[in-house]
Amino acid sequence: MLESKSYIATPPGATIKEQLENRSMTQKEFAKRMGMSEKHISRLINGEVHLTPDMAEKLERVLGLPAGFWNKLEAIYQEKLAKVKNENELSKEKEWMKKYPYTKIAEWGMVPFTHNWKDKIVNLCKFFEVSNLKLLQNKDLIPIACRKLSATEKSTYIMLTLAQYAKIKSRQIEVAPFCKNTLEEKINDIRLLTRHKSMDFMEDLSDILKSCGIALVYLPQVKGSFLHGITFYDRNTNKIVLGITMRGKYADRFWFSLFHEISHVIQGHIYQKNGTSDADETDADTMAAEILIPSAKLKSFYQEKDYSIRSIKHFADLLQVGESIVIGRLQNDKKIKQSQLNQYKSKYEELIS
Repeated sequence: MLESKSYIATPPGATIKEQLENRSMTQKEFAKRMGMSEKHISRLINGEVHLTPDMAEKLERVLGLPAGFWNKLEAIYQEKLAKVKNENELSKEKEWMKKYPYTKIAEWGMVPFTHNWKDKIVNLCKFFEVSNLKLLQNKDLIPIACRKLSATEKSTYIMLTLAQYAKIKSRQIEVAPFCKNTLEEKINDIRLLTRHKSMDFMEDLSDILKSCGIALVYLPQVKGSFLHGITFYDRNTNKIVLGITMRGKYADRFWFSLFHEISHVIQGHIYQKNGTSDADETDADTMAAEILIPSAKLKSFYQEKDYSIRSIKHFADLLQVGESIVIGRLQNDKKIKQSQLNQYKSKYEELIS
């Protein structure tokens, strides 16, 4: 017998057992009278095998109750069994459902607003394209490379949500076949976009990445995600998806995050089955920093020890990058305080595709 909060599924075997007890008949003798093995009779009584129409005919002859009676018992049992399993499974899924930012996904227009937890489970399964939310624990479904500030359970589930958001949005973006050489050749073109003071670079950036085989998706901000960017290879569409947030809103953080994700692509981290390692993240950071400001040129600049805005602008012009990039690097390397010169850094609004 199996049960859930609302249902109890009692197998026909319980009735067979009662009939045998009323007749003081052992299962061994019953098996012989049915012309079946003791093992099969035991499994029948315990509800481990279906009571077939052929078996129902035999039961009518041995126990005297009509075959239709046994067939009906089996049908009721199977119906209740399905309900028990479904309700118990839903209860487990309810706990998984709570881990995802359903309200945010609804705000994005990807699931309906609802307060019914069962509806939320169904809608989340449709959003993630799985039959059960537990399946999302399978890393093979969305291998991800990402840059985030810290890892928590909450941030992990938000990350999975944003990855699926990016995956869905990327389907609307036509890209050329991926070419690593093309991407490397376009790095400087992307780097030049850092000089823009506003977000008028968005279309150019998207077009450049599309020509390299990368679908760029601007991700909505979700509190608690600690996420800057996310990159993965979508096997279904055969395209690389790069999602980027505007966490912090400062231009230097945006561009560093973007080049960090591009570095994952160039270094092939997105194809790894288990995602990126700490070493991969460090390598991507190093490459992104080098792309934006070559270390040899930075060393020469630091030797001058002049961190005035005039000097910074001159250095940025020589590098052909935005001054925000230089100020951000100075802050990161603790050459100036985090609060210094922020008035000269470009700020972007939250970007949502």
